[in-house]
Amino acid sequence: MPVHVKICGVTTIADAEMCVDAGASAIGLNFVPTSPRVIDEARAKEIVTALRSAKVLVVGVVANLDVAAMIGLRDRVGLGCLQLHGDERPEDLTPLLPHAYKAIRVADASDVERSRTFGGDHVLVDAFVAGTLGGTGKQVDFALVAPLAKERKLTLAGGLRPENVAPAIAAVHPFCVDVASGVESSPGKKDESRVRDFIAAAKAAP
Repeated sequence: MPVHVKICGVTTIADAEMCVDAGASAIGLNFVPTSPRVIDEARAKEIVTALRSAKVLVVGVVANLDVAAMIGLRDRVGLGCLQLHGDERPEDLTPLLPHAYKAIRVADASDVERSRTFGGDHVLVDAFVAGTLGGTGKQVDFALVAPLAKERKLTLAGGLRPENVAPAIAAVHPFCVDVASGVESSPGKKDESRVRDFIAAAKAAP
């Protein structure tokens, strides 16, 4: 089956609907205060409501919230899934399964090994950049994470663009690819041609 595509850091209804029309399997709404793509709950709920009839998964990106806060956010907004992108522990993820997964910032093999301590079928890998939680445009080491894609439903993030997503898929064979800055005209504003080119390239990858 073709790889799934998640467009992350969506901030408007118009961009969300455009991503769905272009063939995205999922969109990400960012609730991390330090992100240039952060949105509030009211805007997020408007986007979720607008997409209610669409066949798309709406993922909430969070970092370092306690379990009760994550459940509350998920339920208030109507999110289909949560992506834990901070310093959460395996026991923080467990109560949220199966509709949640951990994002691991990978610097070396020890990070890949750490990802195996988290439950669930899914895991996301992103490049490690000191002082940031993601969205840096830096690529992860494909050789480090390719074995993990044989064990889990792996979402590959970090530095993907329309120009390089096909070779990335060929190298890793992920379940899903995730992009934010690689399809933007500015942080939080998606460029329609780049979104469509990215999805087309990902779907056509061998």
